[in-house]
Amino acid sequence: MNAKSRWTGGNRVRLLENGEEFFPAVFEAVAAAEREVLIETFILFEDKVGLALHEALLKAAQRGVQIDITVDGFGSPDLSSNFVGTLTAAGVRFHVFDPQPPLLGVRLNVFRRMHRKIVVVDGVRAFVGGINYSADHLDDFGPQAKQDYSVEVCGPIVDEIHRFALEAVAPQAAPNARRWFRRRPPAQVSTTQAPHSGDADAVFVTRDNHDHRSDIEHQYRVALRSARHEVIIANAYFFPGYLFLKDLRRAARRGVKVRLILQGQPDMPEVKVAASMLYAHLQRAGVQIYEYCKRPLHGKVALADDEWSTVGSSNLDPLSLSLNLEANLIIRDRSFNQHLRERLEDLIENSCKEVPAPSGRHRAWGQMALSYLVFHFLRRFPAWAGWLPAHQPALKRMGGDDKATPRDGAQPISEPGARQLS
Repeated sequence: MNAKSRWTGGNRVRLLENGEEFFPAVFEAVAAAEREVLIETFILFEDKVGLALHEALLKAAQRGVQIDITVDGFGSPDLSSNFVGTLTAAGVRFHVFDPQPPLLGVRLNVFRRMHRKIVVVDGVRAFVGGINYSADHLDDFGPQAKQDYSVEVCGPIVDEIHRFALEAVAPQAAPNARRWFRRRPPAQVSTTQAPHSGDADAVFVTRDNHDHRSDIEHQYRVALRSARHEVIIANAYFFPGYLFLKDLRRAARRGVKVRLILQGQPDMPEVKVAASMLYAHLQRAGVQIYEYCKRPLHGKVALADDEWSTVGSSNLDPLSLSLNLEANLIIRDRSFNQHLRERLEDLIENSCKEVPAPSGRHRAWGQMALSYLVFHFLRRFPAWAGWLPAHQPALKRMGGDDKATPRDGAQPISEPGARQLS
């Protein structure tokens, strides 16, 4: 376990549900920033949410706040030159992770994506979660509006998040060719320490393709093995590996009430097909499975017993567990755990349908064999593709002397029907 996996006490953590709670909190924090704003996001669309963030960042930069924003080249491919240029002209340092151009109109940088969603303001206030900057995280987007979560945190754990976010954009000898899967030297961090703000213990855990390949999955599995009476996992893209599934089944068999909240109305139907292959295997061990049917589920949250919780960017699928750059906050606090439980219980009661457990012991052996083959192919395919040289991503600074500016006149891609595995 690495240094970032040590519990840090004295934190105050607040759950933020959906864009209605998340966006105002972030925009208010940016408006109050005095020195520095660091943002990482997978998706930034040039819609009403992205434009509101743009306005907040522009105002902060114009009053002298140093701002670094990093977006993913696959998740945010179509930002206009005007959108980026007005920020960089004001002094914002705008970074793109793996900004590969399309090949014959096809984006090939689907693997090893920068999937984190982090904000750090003045080194004392941070946000970690799964919510992107796009209008489909707001209820007025319509039936395809996403159900999702983030947390706002103040306290000593913010020092860890701040240090990590600074290191991610630290200048190197060759900044346009920096490889994100290699170790980076520590960045210069302010001596300002985030004061104790509450009673929550927390761990900031990340996943990369070098030193921390399975840290987030490890934290989940420790919680499953330690659980004594309850586990609730709400996750948008659920297709974990054998050992994770084994821990789920073992917890249920020793009497832990294990409930999964998965997608019933997914933004990508194949996601539900993959997850459903595992249903009978888990249900026979006593795991209860609920499908959230009100709208697409995008959350990545979980709780165990009365104290342990997590909120973050990591799905429980091959991309997040094998290739993406992810970040989760692990929280040990009874009041936060209870609040998250209340919100998930509300989903189960009012917006989910329980998937009936299989009756008897009859098994369709042909379907089981197909499920086994598909399961292992999906688990391994991203890693195979990730060996290709095209998927050794780098971070590129936009603006200044860089020529790889986004396409002029690009249109927002947040229209209904746009599909992003986010």
